[in-house]
Amino acid sequence: MTLPALPDAALQAAADGACLGPQRIVCMTEETTEWLYLLGQAHRIAGISGYTVRPRRAREEKPRVSAFTSAKVDKILALKPDCVFGFSDMQADIAATLIRHGVQVTIFNQRSVAEIFSMLYQVAAMVGQAEPGLALMAGMRQHLSAMSTASAALPRRPRVYFEEWDTPHISAIQWVSELIGIAGGDDCFPELAAQSLGKNRIIADGAEIVRRNPDIIIGSWCGKKFRPEKVTARAGWEAVNAVRYGQLFEIKSADILQPGPAALTDGVAQLHRIVMDWSRQHG
Repeated sequence: MTLPALPDAALQAAADGACLGPQRIVCMTEETTEWLYLLGQAHRIAGISGYTVRPRRAREEKPRVSAFTSAKVDKILALKPDCVFGFSDMQADIAATLIRHGVQVTIFNQRSVAEIFSMLYQVAAMVGQAEPGLALMAGMRQHLSAMSTASAALPRRPRVYFEEWDTPHISAIQWVSELIGIAGGDDCFPELAAQSLGKNRIIADGAEIVRRNPDIIIGSWCGKKFRPEKVTARAGWEAVNAVRYGQLFEIKSADILQPGPAALTDGVAQLHRIVMDWSRQHG
């Protein structure tokens, strides 16, 4: 079978990726929005999550039509999207509703650094930007590799307790735990990191955190401001190295708890600076 030749203009458009993939995308979480902006494909974004802060201009340019576990379905439908991007089982009900209305929905479920890279590639390919996407990802991998090399030379690795929520205590999810390792630290609760749901990463007994005696405590309370003075005031925590030596830090949730470009760039860079500063003082 001989396929008809495409006109030159159509061939050029296809080569440029201009006509490939969805043209009106609603991103129900921040990471796909940031990635599309980095790929130069912001014009495809029809709507975003209300929690989006990266890039900041997105909040000014795009209508906000969803939270995390809820969405304004009527507003999403009014935007006439040809694809909706979402994240995890937490958005399954929203996805099901949209699918019943005939909308194409892609739900990603990335929980590790490798899975984040996989998601980035899939999104880039879907919008005809596989090669530019691979180039950007190569830069991220080089960035992570340089950190890992520097971390390998540390005389001692600090124990790091990453707190995703304060009451109850919830420890680091998998990609954060892995980034702590790349940055030069050791997650105090690696056995919990593989649990995808926060409720399965609850540390019921705060005394167990004290027993594991982290050298560094990092708070990222899911959008709520981290209050180190509340941590240091916890009963028995005065014995924790991180409290004794004032090694308590905040990394904004948008920088580390977003399983996308931010975590692989700004989030891990902040982790690495904290670890390297600790090493210079205590290594």
